[in-house]
Amino acid sequence: MMPRRRMRDVHRGRIRLLRGGADRRASLQKGVYILPNLFTTAGLFLGVYAIIKSSHGDFLTAAIAICAAHICDGLDGRIARLTNTTSQFGVEYDSLADLVAFGVAPGVLAYRWALEPWGAWGWLATSLFVACGALRLARFNVQSSHAEKRTFVGLPIPAAADMIAATVLLYYFFGGEGATNKHLVLLLLVYGLALLMVSNVRYYSFKDIDLRARMPFYAVVGMIVLVMLVVAQPQILFFLGILTYVASGPTQLVMRLARRRRIRGAGEARADDATSA
Repeated sequence: MMPRRRMRDVHRGRIRLLRGGADRRASLQKGVYILPNLFTTAGLFLGVYAIIKSSHGDFLTAAIAICAAHICDGLDGRIARLTNTTSQFGVEYDSLADLVAFGVAPGVLAYRWALEPWGAWGWLATSLFVACGALRLARFNVQSSHAEKRTFVGLPIPAAADMIAATVLLYYFFGGEGATNKHLVLLLLVYGLALLMVSNVRYYSFKDIDLRARMPFYAVVGMIVLVMLVVAQPQILFFLGILTYVASGPTQLVMRLARRRRIRGAGEARADDATSA
């Protein structure tokens, strides 16, 4: 027989579920916000467009469409917060759109561009990328209410998609011809990105940056120089920027582990000195 305390917990949980469902139904009956969902829809359309272009062999356009979808994804959330139009519907819709634009679209791009010759290993890598992207989005939705705002747990799926798109853009920037190792590089890259998305490695979220705040003069000069470099060589700067961000998580993890080992070693050394004295 179930303990009385356990029965009360189950009963309370059912009540919360019923209330949550009623609240969501009431919210939908009032309608949905147009402006942020339009940007979400635009990102979804760009993801579908990238899939179509990849299936037709136009990989350069597909990569550009994925990058444009990331811009829409960044704008919809910011607009929703600025206009106070955030909603649970928008959160769920954004996740579904992200799965298409940053999960399926880059997966199809990677498969058609470089993974198809690998046969089963190629489509398995694509499937793993999409599955890990879906898991990453689901975990983010569950943890978003109580997670730390400054960091993400696991590589964000838009960054993983950008890494694939940036690799394709860089390839065509250097001519897109001749013998390359793109088949092996993409296979390892896709498996690595999939594992990073479902890992516990932390990544900086950039959510605490306030563009309205005053900045030092040298920071403004640095931003102007950065914009000039991006305009001059966008493919190279984009690839280096995304690669740096993807590598920042594992790098910081290794540094934290090394720091803890040094602190532990110093503590053990002091304990040995105290014991010998």
